[in-house]
Amino acid sequence: MLLLNSNLNNVSAVQPFVEQATQDININQDTYGNILVSLTEAVNNAIRHGNCCEEGKHVEVDIAKEHNDLTFRVSDEGHGFDYNNIPNPLAPENIEKNGGRGIFLMRALSDDINFTNNGSTIEMKFKIS
Repeated sequence: MLLLNSNLNNVSAVQPFVEQATQDININQDTYGNILVSLTEAVNNAIRHGNCCEEGKHVEVDIAKEHNDLTFRVSDEGHGFDYNNIPNPLAPENIEKNGGRGIFLMRALSDDINFTNNGSTIEMKFKIS
């Protein structure tokens, strides 16, 4: 488990966490990259949007390995969000906006994604061999 204060500088802790979590698992570079990008986006969103960068609030990252799946769960202390009504970042009116692509990337790079706790928890699964 990784527990972070809601300071954007703490996003840098994601890479060593992923390296440690995957060191004894035979995963290819593409899967490693997909995990790293997805988890970095999830933690960044949890700090920035979920906890509004309030350093007294925490983001928790858990990992579980089941059969051929590696699952990462990221939880924040925010109120959540309407994950069913996220603007499409590829729509013409959004294409030039800064931001708004994190969940799009997580959905594209993970093998399965679920939101719980009104959107304050995200669970991403990655197939491993």
